[in-house]
Amino acid sequence: MKEIQRFTLGDLALPTRMLFTGYLLAIGLGLLMAGAQIMLTHGMADGKPGLSVDDIVYSYYGNRDGTKLEAKLFGSMKDNAPAEVKMTLIKWAEAGAPAEEWQGTIKPLVDQYCGPCHANIATLPNITEKAVMDQMTKRDEGASIATLTRVSHIHLFGVSFIFFFVGWIFTYATGFSTVTKSVLIVAPFAFLIIDVASWWLTKMNPNFAWLVIIGGFGYSAASTIMIFTSLYQMWISPRHTLKTTQHID
Repeated sequence: MKEIQRFTLGDLALPTRMLFTGYLLAIGLGLLMAGAQIMLTHGMADGKPGLSVDDIVYSYYGNRDGTKLEAKLFGSMKDNAPAEVKMTLIKWAEAGAPAEEWQGTIKPLVDQYCGPCHANIATLPNITEKAVMDQMTKRDEGASIATLTRVSHIHLFGVSFIFFFVGWIFTYATGFSTVTKSVLIVAPFAFLIIDVASWWLTKMNPNFAWLVIIGGFGYSAASTIMIFTSLYQMWISPRHTLKTTQHID
C-alpha cells in the first residue's frame, strides 16, 4: 500500500484562496442577476409576477390564439401604456394591422409610449418602424428558430465555462464521498443540457415547459452547493491535507 497526500481548499495559499473566492463570489452574484433577469422577462410573459409554467409556454411556444404585440402588451410591457392605448393597438392588430391606420392613429401612440425605449435601445426591436411592427402583429408563435439557435449556443458555451471552474474548485473540497462529489460536479452540465433541450421541445409542444424549470433549478441548486461549500472550507472551517492509501499491485 502507498500513502498519498492530497491538498484541500484549506491548504491553498492566500493568493490562490483570494483568486478562487473572488471568482466564486462574482459567479454567485451573476447567478442571482440571471435569476432576476429571468423574472423580469420570462416571468412577466403571462402578465403576472413570478415564474410559472404559463410564462415558459408563452416565451417558447407562444400564445397562438393572439399576436406577439398582444402578448407583450398583456405581458412584460403591460405597465408601459394606459389601458385604452393598449386596446387600440390590440384591436388594430386583430383587424389585420391595416396600413391606412398606421400613420395617423397607431404610429403616434407607438412613438409616445414605445418609442422612448424601442427606438433608442439597440437590443429592442424598433417598433416605431412599420416593417418591424408588421412582425409584431403576426400570430404569436413564441421564440423563433433563429433566436433559439443563437441563445442556445451562447448559453451552452458560456455557462459550461462557469460550471467547469466552479466544479474544478470544488474538487479540492472534503467531506463528500467520491460518488457524491462526482454527481455534484456533473449535475450542472446535465441540467444545462436538459434546460437548453427543453426550450426546443417546448417550442414544439407546450407540455415540455416543466423541463425548463427543472433544468434551471437543477443546475442552480448544484452550483450553489459547490460555491457555498468551497467558500466555507476555504475560510470558515478549513480542512487540511488528507492522507489516503492506495493499493499498488
